[in-house]
Amino acid sequence: MGSRVRVWLNRTYAENVFFMDQLRNNPQHRAVEIHATHGDADSPVLAAADTAEPEPEGLSPRAYVEYALDMCARRSIDVFVPVLHQDAIVAQRAEFAALGTALLAPPAEAVAVFHDKAVAYQAVEAVGIPVPPWWRVRTAEELVAAVEELEAAGERACFKPAAGAGGVGFRMITRSPFSLMHLNGFPSAYVPLDLVVEALRTAEEPVDWLVMPHLGQPEVSVDCLTGPDGRVRMAIGRTKNGRRRGFTLDDAWTGPARLLAEAFGLHYLSNIQFRMYGDEPVLMDVNTRPAGGLHQIAQCGVNAPWAAVQLALGEEPGELVPPFLGPDYTVVAGPRPVRPVPLPAQRPDPGAPTLSAMPAQATEPASAQSAPAEATASAVPAQATTAATAAIAPA
Repeated sequence: MGSRVRVWLNRTYAENVFFMDQLRNNPQHRAVEIHATHGDADSPVLAAADTAEPEPEGLSPRAYVEYALDMCARRSIDVFVPVLHQDAIVAQRAEFAALGTALLAPPAEAVAVFHDKAVAYQAVEAVGIPVPPWWRVRTAEELVAAVEELEAAGERACFKPAAGAGGVGFRMITRSPFSLMHLNGFPSAYVPLDLVVEALRTAEEPVDWLVMPHLGQPEVSVDCLTGPDGRVRMAIGRTKNGRRRGFTLDDAWTGPARLLAEAFGLHYLSNIQFRMYGDEPVLMDVNTRPAGGLHQIAQCGVNAPWAAVQLALGEEPGELVPPFLGPDYTVVAGPRPVRPVPLPAQRPDPGAPTLSAMPAQATEPASAQSAPAEATASAVPAQATTAATAAIAPA
């Protein structure tokens, strides 16, 4: 058993409580001490960490880098997993290395390419990866022209920010006038074109959107692990088709993902997303960070977070080939603890019990609005048969 590894996760997604669980439950039984920072005192990652601190607000990217360097020095961080201000942090990789801190993130050049989706689409087309038709729009006139061209081809138009993470800002265009239909039930991603045009014409600041056809299912998110030598150690696809989730090693999805990871130096953990355009898989998005759903591939007998930390430490985890593919499953909400006292209280005993990898069962259904975090059955081994498992029978 090696020495204790100190890992820091800065402001990150609630689902990364499972990332933290997997680090602690590593197959080498190595001691891991996790530090977490966040702007939200009730983030579950703070409760799941061994030590935690609030993050300062209002820092410029460069000021945040200085804060991060100080944190790594004070906490003797071995591996830093940056999400917030990732681009500014990786640009100063040498400064972190001088402190003995390895960044679990790709080189600055790769992060820059995929920060802007329009730049990314142009770059990946150059290496032979198919992308959907797309238009970059900044004005109402450009939006209408793109929508009309897509509709003339029989496509439904949608748009999303040219820079952004997840589904934030994604909307589908409709020609239906605003009515009670838009107010009944849960909020919809559909927005009437005339309202979007009016909003653009009265906006005080320009937008930067990509307009493209609405792509078909399945959606396949390929989680990749790539070493700093540029060689891919893992490529496992997570499929989404409605509520049904599953896993795939089909080369139609993993092949292009491996090519992208190698061609652009997507070192450590990345997530590459595809959907269908007609009969062809096309690239939808590339995340230069661990995906929020990365923990789900634990159902395939793989501990990707720990293997990534090993690579960051200069150790070789070898090829991560899943010994099996987990069953199809669905995703449900489940509770996770928050800190019972304000920060900066922390665990006094490094050997204190850690949170279970399996979320506690709620005694009553939790609404989508009140669920503190999205949990899946994949936080436990695929063979588990407890009532908490959310696996469903394959089609």
